Amino acid sequence: MGWKDAFGDAMNELTAIRQQLQRLDDPTVGLTALHGEVTQSRLKILEKIEGGITGLREENREVRRRQDRMISDLNETRGELRELLDLIDILRPLALEAGKKAGDGAQTHDGETAPSAEPGAEAEYGSTSPAAARPAVSSDTHSQGEAVENTERQPQPEGGSQEQDLALKNAIEAAYRGAGTSDADPAAATPQAPASGKDPQVAHGVLLLKAAGVASAEVIAHRDTWEWLAALAVDHSHFRTPPAVEDFKEGRVRTVLSGRSLIALLIELWNTRSTATPLQGDWALAMTSYNRIAAELADVAGQGETIRIVLDDGLPHATDD
Repeated sequence: MGWKDAFGDAMNELTAIRQQLQRLDDPTVGLTALHGEVTQSRLKILEKIEGGITGLREENREVRRRQDRMISDLNETRGELRELLDLIDILRPLALEAGKKAGDGAQTHDGETAPSAEPGAEAEYGSTSPAAARPAVSSDTHSQGEAVENTERQPQPEGGSQEQDLALKNAIEAAYRGAGTSDADPAAATPQAPASGKDPQVAHGVLLLKAAGVASAEVIAHRDTWEWLAALAVDHSHFRTPPAVEDFKEGRVRTVLSGRSLIALLIELWNTRSTATPLQGDWALAMTSYNRIAAELADVAGQGETIRIVLDDGLPHATDD
């Protein structure tokens, strides 16, 4: 009958399906084998990832070690240069004095051997004044006489650099205390002081003393400007990189500097604005940053408030965020 044939066909199909399902339980080709292959692949991938991360960490450590060595070498080089500059300042007065004595000796020798052109010339040669002896210098020593004259025209140190440093320190301390300003006697601090107005070195020293009394100073600037400031001061012995630099709206960043780091930044800005080429980027950045910090320190009231230095003319000064 037809239904018997249909039933037989259905049983045959069920038997075939059962045989195929039994293959899934086979440990060599079934689900168990597939699960093992997936597990092994996952372990291999994780092993490769961990190996790559370990290599990157080692490279980063090596880069940091090299950077630290470079910074240390730069600091040592800077210290040696400063020692050389101090040595030059010490030897310059001695060299000028030795050159002056050598020139006076050469002029005296020429005055004794040169012929007298007039009856009164012998009296002139006996004079100790260099101006009186200079007309009798022979043509062989003409260039030497000019060199001595140029040396004599150079400003001679009066009292030595130690006395000048002491006078500058006294003027800065007096201006900082308010007991006396640099306007009273600006020339006492340094021979390069301007004839009128405040001595810039005294004003700079007062600014450093104010920065030394600051616990923390908040700095808000564009990230590019902050990176320039940090790169400028990073080699200074008193600068410490702030622990956090957070993003603050539209490319700005906000960080906090200690008074010690602020001193280092002021010193480097002072040096840069003095040595940078006018009308160039470093000069403009140094001038603006230095003046902005000076304006904030000028208003310090000594009430424990945090100094807020904003290098963004589009940001209101009094806003918090």
